[in-house]
Amino acid sequence: MSTQDQCCTIVPYFKISSGNLETFKSLCEQFVEKTSSEPKCLFYGFSFNEDVAHCREGYSDAEGVLNHLENVGALLGEALKIADLTRLEIHGPEGELAKLREPLAELNPSFFILEYGFRR
Repeated sequence: MSTQDQCCTIVPYFKISSGNLETFKSLCEQFVEKTSSEPKCLFYGFSFNEDVAHCREGYSDAEGVLNHLENVGALLGEALKIADLTRLEIHGPEGELAKLREPLAELNPSFFILEYGFRR
């Protein structure tokens, strides 16, 4: 591996059930507010394509990912009542992904191993 970058990104896509877009967006505001105080969160935000939402989020390391999921767990539960998690990717260096494989197994993510790159 030719990178020292420890950053981990979570790449979830949600299909929002009919009639629940505004409710989901209201939850997004709560997610952003709750996440804004996390010291290991590098960036966080929601993008939309009609009734599909994507959360663009990055953390300094695996610990930041786990802390985030603990912090927003109840909100995520609420979101999953009105939306399906259609795809979940976790990106990062293998050393950090190894710390996430077991704790995130029930979410059935695809893990992408960072092998080349840099961080400013």
